[in-house]
Amino acid sequence: MGNKKIRPDKMPGNFIIILLVIIMTEASTACSPVKEFMTAPTYRDANNFNYQLPFYDSSKKNVLIVANNDGTEIFDMMAPYYLFNTTQKANVYIVAKNKFPIVVKKGFFVLPQLTFNEIDSLKIKPDVIVIPFLSVADSIHQDVVIVNWIKQHYSPNAKVLSICDGAATAAATGIFDGKPITAHASDYKDVKGHFSKPLWVQNISVVNDGNLYSTAGVSNAVEGSLMVINELFGPEVMTKVITIIDYPYASPKTEHQSNAIRFGDKMAVGKKIIFTKNKKIGVLLRDSINEFELAAVMDTYNRTFPKSITSFSLNDSAIKTKYGLTLIPTGTIHNMELDELHVLDSVSFSNTDLSRFNPDEIVKYNSTQKQYIIDECLHRIYNQHGEKFENVVRLMLDYN
Repeated sequence: MGNKKIRPDKMPGNFIIILLVIIMTEASTACSPVKEFMTAPTYRDANNFNYQLPFYDSSKKNVLIVANNDGTEIFDMMAPYYLFNTTQKANVYIVAKNKFPIVVKKGFFVLPQLTFNEIDSLKIKPDVIVIPFLSVADSIHQDVVIVNWIKQHYSPNAKVLSICDGAATAAATGIFDGKPITAHASDYKDVKGHFSKPLWVQNISVVNDGNLYSTAGVSNAVEGSLMVINELFGPEVMTKVITIIDYPYASPKTEHQSNAIRFGDKMAVGKKIIFTKNKKIGVLLRDSINEFELAAVMDTYNRTFPKSITSFSLNDSAIKTKYGLTLIPTGTIHNMELDELHVLDSVSFSNTDLSRFNPDEIVKYNSTQKQYIIDECLHRIYNQHGEKFENVVRLMLDYN
């Protein structure tokens, strides 16, 4: 904010606003920032999409990523989807109860590739079940249909990977009873308080016991996926995936500091919201977009508490990602004002394309820089908001 001074008569009002932010943050989860759940989009258009059964290769392993149509955490779901697909050795499917667009928090809609009933009718047996953080009222009130489906499809031959606060759903199944499990550092105490039968541990990015895996926070979806990939396909395949995403370590980093968000961190969020410009951020979708990079950018910047973060496509239409997901943008080009437009693989767009959005700033990402995408985002946030706020974003990602 520079040297701008705050008038004394404005301080009480500002303090109250900061206090309200802290209270709201207390009532939310670090895995899902409070503003995200307060402004979660709802799909209201016609559900007239051409749902096609995805390609199935019987020689490959089956990785089923469970989603909740009402809301699924973006990096928890999209990172494993990309990483397992990158092995080229797995059928990877996002599965949900209903043939209806999944609200991806935050911020687009994705069509499920298969429903629970279709998985059963096709007799697809999971080799891996991935459980992201799913939208629920609170940790203890889980979707019974989802919980029961996971229980019915788990077998001693199947691996289960719980990610972040997906630990609540995983614990509700009973599969982790008497087994070690972890969760996001800032939500760990709450989730643990509802489920006493698992053996709760911290200060490790991925906990593993037999075929059961669970990760700490959002960012650790990467470590969890890499460890399962190593177990299924061997270190050579895992190393190939590590190289593709420019992961900053030669092997999955298991050392982890389970540092929860504290009062001072919430104060930093409150000050940022009040004393700096809270930007309207847009992210441009295109066909063949990289699911991993997209999820990292949207999830990291969502944790900066912008005024809004919205996805767009050039024709306001659905797009197909690199590995075949159908994404529906949450925004339309018309009547739009943006402070920042984030563009992945900017060479795919002309200046004429980008000028239609008329943002104050275009943020371009260049994959030739060979930098881990989360680090790239955090470096820019550091330059924008300083070390203290960048650390808050790290804590919300559990990237320690």
